[in-house]
Amino acid sequence: MFYTIKAHLHQRDQLGFIAECIELPIVTQGQSLDDVTASLREAISLHLEGEELAELGFAPNPPIIINYEMATVCRN
Repeated sequence: MFYTIKAHLHQRDQLGFIAECIELPIVTQGQSLDDVTASLREAISLHLEGEELAELGFAPNPPIIINYEMATVCRN
């Protein structure tokens, strides 16, 4: 059973941010972190609308955990 919904978020140069859901077939984008997280929440909500979460293997009201990939800060 999935107790959380996980997503990977990374920045695409000047194009903004992309979020990819790991357990669900969802990919979305936004110009800022706020935009992409709001878009991800909406996409997950729409994807699960009318579905029985238990039948999909999810616990009731699973939180969304986002893994954010940052650019390298150390250069040799």
